[in-house]
Amino acid sequence: MQAIRGTKDIISPEIYTWQYIEHIISILTNQFGYSEIRTPIFESIDVFKRTIGENTDVVGKEMYTFPDKGGDILTLRPEATASVVRAAVQHNITAQQQLSRVWYNGPFFRYERPQKGRQRQFHQFGAELLCAASVEADIEIISLAYTFLQKLGISNSVLSINTLATPQVRSIYRSVLLDYFQSNINTLSEDSQKRLVLNPLRILDSKNLDDKLIAANAPKLLDYLDDESTIHFDKVCEYLTRLNIPFIQQSTLVRGLDYYSHTVFEFTSNALGSQDALGGGGRYNDLFEQFGGKNTPSIGFAFGIERLIIAMNAHGFSPDTINPDYYIIGFESNDARSKAIQTAHMIRNTTNYIVITDVQNRSLKAQMKDADKHNAQFAIIIGPEEADKSECIVKNLKEGTQQNFPLDTFLSSLK
Repeated sequence: MQAIRGTKDIISPEIYTWQYIEHIISILTNQFGYSEIRTPIFESIDVFKRTIGENTDVVGKEMYTFPDKGGDILTLRPEATASVVRAAVQHNITAQQQLSRVWYNGPFFRYERPQKGRQRQFHQFGAELLCAASVEADIEIISLAYTFLQKLGISNSVLSINTLATPQVRSIYRSVLLDYFQSNINTLSEDSQKRLVLNPLRILDSKNLDDKLIAANAPKLLDYLDDESTIHFDKVCEYLTRLNIPFIQQSTLVRGLDYYSHTVFEFTSNALGSQDALGGGGRYNDLFEQFGGKNTPSIGFAFGIERLIIAMNAHGFSPDTINPDYYIIGFESNDARSKAIQTAHMIRNTTNYIVITDVQNRSLKAQMKDADKHNAQFAIIIGPEEADKSECIVKNLKEGTQQNFPLDTFLSSLK
């Protein structure tokens, strides 16, 4: 038996990189004042179908959807924002229009062709700033995302930003774009010909080379912005410049989900190859209303953990392994082994030191060899003679020195 295609086991030593990322997430979200939210791994299909967009690749091709025994149609979550908004409406998190900062980290599911940095079960860290319409909210979210990458040592990522304006502006632009792509329909890819009818803006984000050439000459949304959209986007760019956060304006950036408006952004890295997105996000001002809530302007982002790890490794990241402080050795007699187990138990219960014990009744030589393998700082040795005297030998494995102590004295010194 093997893991299902598109999934993987995360084991040592790779797990230490995951734990390092989770540590950075914990520190950084506290610094920015965000609290964790945990939503169910599966939801009603309507949570995603209604919000992400029926014509997106995620809903149309990639979701894991199934009926449960009660006849309800459920979906393994393909992304988190829709679930967060559903939870916010259900629990009145933004009641009385109160701003809320939340973050999440966990597994998600999409039926895609497995490739570098892309699995069918993948993991994302993201943050959402709910009930905040200001430019300053956009900047806080982008700053949080940018700082996260810096703390992970991913220093050469590229931030691209764009505006998707208001729904009214997009409606006008959609008609213009439809006419343009219709005149080039014979050179569009099969997928883009389908998108032409359903959502022509998605053609701008196509990875097909022929589509890219056509999209490069397409009318620009920036030329159709109203005053509201122009002012908002100009202020975002101004703030980023003041914060010395480098960025490029990319007029073809639309992201893959239908709920975005105004600011959208994406971080990319050349360490990932052609599928170069580390993550991104944007503003979703109308999403709450689709769940029966009040108008609640919000913005968020998400990063793919698997992709972050590829970029970190490309930068030479090497995680610190967790090495034991003490390796407790008991050998040759039951009394010695019993005292070794008791000693380990006392240290673990009264301190935060990392302690390893032998559970295979091996010889002194074999246990010392195992202590070196674990890169332990000290070996605490208890043989028959030491057990009779309630003593231990404390050996510094880094310096090669050792000293005898009464067990009680040694344990008291650790408190």
